[in-house]
Amino acid sequence: MEPFALLAVSLLLGALIFFISAAVTGSRRAVPQDSNGSTVNEEDSKVSNGESDRNTASKKQKLQRPRKEKLQQHVFAHPLLATSLKSHSGNVSCLDFSSNGKYLASCADDRTVRIWSTKDFLEHDHRCVRANVELDHATHVCFSPDSRAFITWLANEETIRVFKMTKKDDGSFTFTAASEDFPKKHKAPIVNIGIAETGKFIMSASNDTTILIWDLKGELLATINTNQMNNAYATVSPCGRFVASCGFTPDVKVWEVCFTKSGTFREVMRAFDLKGHSAGIYSFAFSNDSRRMATVSKDGTWKLWDTDVEYKQQQDPYLLYTMKCNVSDPCRIALSPDARVVAISSGFSITVHNAKTGKQEEEFLNVHGEEIADLAFDINSRFLVSCGDRAIRIFHNVVGYRAVIEEMEGRLKKATNEAMRERLQQQVDDAQSALEAVCTKKE
Repeated sequence: MEPFALLAVSLLLGALIFFISAAVTGSRRAVPQDSNGSTVNEEDSKVSNGESDRNTASKKQKLQRPRKEKLQQHVFAHPLLATSLKSHSGNVSCLDFSSNGKYLASCADDRTVRIWSTKDFLEHDHRCVRANVELDHATHVCFSPDSRAFITWLANEETIRVFKMTKKDDGSFTFTAASEDFPKKHKAPIVNIGIAETGKFIMSASNDTTILIWDLKGELLATINTNQMNNAYATVSPCGRFVASCGFTPDVKVWEVCFTKSGTFREVMRAFDLKGHSAGIYSFAFSNDSRRMATVSKDGTWKLWDTDVEYKQQQDPYLLYTMKCNVSDPCRIALSPDARVVAISSGFSITVHNAKTGKQEEEFLNVHGEEIADLAFDINSRFLVSCGDRAIRIFHNVVGYRAVIEEMEGRLKKATNEAMRERLQQQVDDAQSALEAVCTKKE
């Protein structure tokens, strides 16, 4: 029995050793190894695979990154819209026509000033010259009397910078900044700047009560305290003699900037006031000869004034009429150079009135996607322009054409000689042709 017992025990031990050996070999095969034969932990493998997946996904996202969506341009259409100038990439804040009528200057928060050719307004392509405002942007722009330079107000530097025209080798021209800016003097945000048509002085006005008068080299000539609690608007008259401002008080104050016969600055002298509104005044405007002024107020009215007076003889301006209007801040008023048309902007819309009757004849609603920042007529009273968003809207001044026809036909009836009748008839015919051309084109 003993041999059989030993054999059975041997077989049992052999089987046990076989099963243990098989189990150990199987567990080694189940453990993953790297390329060097090292053992790799299963959790590490999962993490490693996750990082790989994320890296792959990140690369795909970079490859498939969507492009920046362009801001949608505000869409506006009207039968009297001549064109829209759309080269600016930022909101346009100020417009100014050159005194020779050839150019329109515009500035925007895209750090550029653009000079447009007015003869291209009715063309398909609108040419312009771009002047870059380095490391800043202009909030206001104004042409020099000779149209060969312009000044800007810098938003960040808070001062005036002069740009002068320079001619390139190919015959084209560009504008380059002067080497030095004007000294910083204002202590509050600017409401407007201007250059006298005489070329004798520059004006800057801030929204406290300060107006500064400068010479063309940046030397301070005089400081005016308007005593209006705040300045809402200020400007230089087109004749170059006067500076005026309006604000919290219900009047417009006008000063004459006086020079000697040799051109030396003498003094700033109070000229006259426009009194009659019952609340603060938003804005005002001069006609080209400064014989008419228009004002618009918080009291819900606008007024037209005869300012062709002997103010040195204590003669006050005459109020021609008062008209009601529905306006709110921001609000601007523009008077055509020939004093035949008044335009008022309030918020996003514009109304256009006959200056002789005060009657509203046209209305443009939702002209811009932002509130209207500036409003102006060109020097020939052919166009009305506005800005607020990235586009500059240019309208045909049909109210002006109608006013010319009506006025000239009235004079024609009273004409006493043939030469005068021919001249008046020619003016009527020109205005009618212009009006018919606008109407025909839009139909």
